Parts: sequence; structure tokens; C-alpha cells
Amino acid sequence: MDESRIPVLVGSAQLTQREPDPKAALAPIDLMARVARLAAEDSGAGERLLAELDSIAVIRLFADTSPRFASPFGRNTNPPLSLARRIGAGQAKRLVYTHPGGNMPQWSINRLCEAVTRGEVGAALVVGAEALATQKAAQRGGVALDWSEDPGGSFENWGVAKRGWSEVEERHGARAAIYTYPMIENAIRGAQGRSIAQHQAAMGELLARFAAVAAANPLADRRAGYSAAQISQVRADNPVISFPYTRLMSANAFIDQGAGVIVTSVAVARKLGIARDKWVYLHGCADAHDHWYISDRRDYHSSPAMVKVFEQAFEMAGTTLADIGAFDVYSCFASAVEIGCASLGLALDDPRGLTITGGLPYFGGPGNNYVSHSIAEMMQRVRAKPGMRGLVTANGNYITKHSAGIYSTEPPTKPFAPRDPASYQAELDQVPHPRFVDLAEGAASIETYTVTHDQKGPSSAIVIGRLDDGSRFIANTAPDLDLWAAMQTEDFLGRPGRVSHDGTRNLFSPG
Repeated sequence: MDESRIPVLVGSAQLTQREPDPKAALAPIDLMARVARLAAEDSGAGERLLAELDSIAVIRLFADTSPRFASPFGRNTNPPLSLARRIGAGQAKRLVYTHPGGNMPQWSINRLCEAVTRGEVGAALVVGAEALATQKAAQRGGVALDWSEDPGGSFENWGVAKRGWSEVEERHGARAAIYTYPMIENAIRGAQGRSIAQHQAAMGELLARFAAVAAANPLADRRAGYSAAQISQVRADNPVISFPYTRLMSANAFIDQGAGVIVTSVAVARKLGIARDKWVYLHGCADAHDHWYISDRRDYHSSPAMVKVFEQAFEMAGTTLADIGAFDVYSCFASAVEIGCASLGLALDDPRGLTITGGLPYFGGPGNNYVSHSIAEMMQRVRAKPGMRGLVTANGNYITKHSAGIYSTEPPTKPFAPRDPASYQAELDQVPHPRFVDLAEGAASIETYTVTHDQKGPSSAIVIGRLDDGSRFIANTAPDLDLWAAMQTEDFLGRPGRVSHDGTRNLFSPG
């Protein structure tokens, strides 16, 4: 094989910032620059590798993703160009700023490796960082920061621009992960035939294993090693965020973390004298998405697209689940882990473990960039055990966009050639699903639901239901504290009732 057409990962780095003074803390772009230099140092080539970069892909900041995380301290109009200037990579011609999605770090690595095989890329950096802990501390302390920067120029957008929720979902409040994943979780509970108490305990046991890994990881944000009971039981310091999830079951976005990975061709790695024991290959990868809106899903306890992505990645790598020595399963919430493992055929208590970082609730959930940490950490793990294969899974939106990568130091025996995702996405787009109606009227039952909370307690309920003819709708309930309390202690899955509408929103009334 032509070594200028063989992709290899040669450098990786992670950083967790714990600077208590917002004025002294690094801004997101400066965190990225620090991480980029560390990744170059990790390769052994240092500044020479940065000077070789022809492509830079920056994972989209949460401040540019969701109004909830918007920065009051200004924004950067061209993050990849600002970063290139900071690290002395002015020669980089391909500048990318991704669209949102937790799948985008792996997706970007997949695309860059393909670009290497076409001779379009010789050396590329994928990097991202968040400083939401600093942002929050500055806001609370009344500290003025200036993170605004306008370097001019233009950049490419990678990924999908389409937002993750529909107009009708937005009208009913189902437009954020903390509201959609709990509905998915309750559907999983129903599919498994568990009571609320049984499922709460099971989630605690699952996530306690993630917390134990974080406790041993110096880069992790929450290192207390929480027990299953501490995670699952509701207390003043562990309130419900949205039923059934407590604070300690939820991805922790308010952290300062950055991670980056550098990809080159084998020819460039040799030219720069990067030692062979630094090389890590992507043996298998794939990308796909489920039906885009949650209201159109086949069901809420499975993911046809995840199954297909894993099948394709393993087929490309010529390997099986039994050959994998380390996993990092995407873990924004327990439901993502449960569906991910079910799609893999992997037991939730597999002795190999499900995370190498500690996961998004405990290691940290740095916006769209968590999987850059997964990949950076996986590079270190497979280097430490030459020949071992490691699997990284990634998820964007609401069990919507999926990506996977299988890594090893073992050289490939065939050219890097993933199947075009469009060739199997067409099949996934045809997966049958219930007919969805915007405005619903008549006898109905609950398919799944959640009760959302604010700082005062329960604040609303979102119901996905079915009419008697099998068609699906989304609705809210009346503002009734007694009803909301019952929905969190009694099993309302399958509960009959009636749905009506006011011409804009649906209202479900349990029988």
C-alpha cells in the first residue's frame, strides 16, 4: 500500500482545567491551543508536526450549540482560524468548524482518514474544548471576561445542520436532551418489565461502575466514586432533573476540559520520525442515524442505526466483539449505555468494563467534544497493550446520530475503505414507525413520558402516546402537582386516558 495513503493516529492529549480564578483560567480557544501542543508533543514531533498540519477540525462549542450555554462574554467568529494562528499552523488550508453532535469527533476522524486515502490530507488535527465551569463561575461572581474574537476568513461546516427536534416537539417542551432521554429511559424500563424502584436501582448499579472508573482517573471531574445508592436515591444534593434521572445520573456539562487527536499519513509520520510505538490505526468505522425526530422512532428502547453502525465497523475491521479489549460506550445518560450495549450484544456488567474515562456524568461531559477524550484515552490504552483492539462509540442528539471506531496499534492488512454511509442509511430511513399526528383527539394511552423539574420541583410533564388506531402523538398534562407526583411513583406506561388539543398543543388526561 502507498504509505502516503495510509492514515494513522500519531498524537493525542487531554486537559482538565481546575483554575478557580476566572480571570486566570484559559478561554476555550486557548484550551484548544494548549491541548494541540500537548498532542503534538505526545507524538514526539512537537512543533514540526504542528507546522505540517494541512487540516484543522474544531468540534463545535456548546456556546454555539444551545441558548442554554450561550456565552455572555462574546464569541469567536472563526475558531479554527484563531486556533491555527495560536499554534503556528498558518499553513493549514482546510479549516473546519463542525455542526453539533456528540458523534462529531469520531465522525471527523472517519472523514479525515478517508481524506488521507484520497491524498487530500497529510496531517490533520481534531480538537475541542469547553470552559463552562469558568463561564459559570464568572457569571456568578460578576467577573467580566472577553472571549470575543473576529479573525475574519471562512471555514467549512461538517456534519448535519438540521436541528434535533421538530416544531411540534418544541411546542410540547421536548427539545433538550434532559427531557428526551428520560422518556427513552422510561420506555426501556417498560420493555424490561421493571418497576420504577427496580429500574432506579439498576441504573444506579450500572452508573456506579462508571463512577468507579472516574474515581481512578485524575482528569475526571467527579471523583467521589459514588455508590449505586448515592447515584439513584433522591436527596437535596441529588435532586431529580427530569424523571427518572437524578443529578448524578446526568452528563456534567459545567466543566473545563479539552482534548485533541492528530491524524497523519504513514508517509508523514515517517518523514517526521514519529516512533512506531506511537502509531494507532483506525481499523473499522461507520456512521448512521435513526429517524431524525423522536416522534418518528420505531420504538424508544432500541436503535436500528446503532446496530447497523456496529455491524459495519466490525465487518470493516474484520473482528468481533470478543476481540475487543477496551470499550468506551457513549454515556450521556443511562439509556444511551443501555441501548448501546443492547445493540452490541454486550452485557452491562461485562468484565472488560464499559468506559475508560468514567463517562459523561463523572469524567465530564464537555459539550460535543467528549468523544475526543474517548479517542485520546483509547490511543493510550492500545499503545500500552500492542495488538489490543478498542471500541469507541459516539452518539449525537437523542439516540439519533451514531458513530463508531475500532482502534489498534496493529498495522492494517488492507486499505482503509469504509463503506459509504449513504449505502446503508437508505435502508435505515425505511425502518417502519407509527404514523405521527400533530394534533390528537380521542381515547389514548401513554407510550412513554417524563416529569420535568426545575429548582422548585416538578414543573411539567411530557407524554408520548398512542391513539386507539395506533398513531402516535406528543402531549403535555395539565399542571397538577398531585398528578406529577403520581407519575413518578406509579407506573404510567400504558395508562389509558384521553387526549385533546387547543389547536396548538395536545393535552393528555389520564383515566
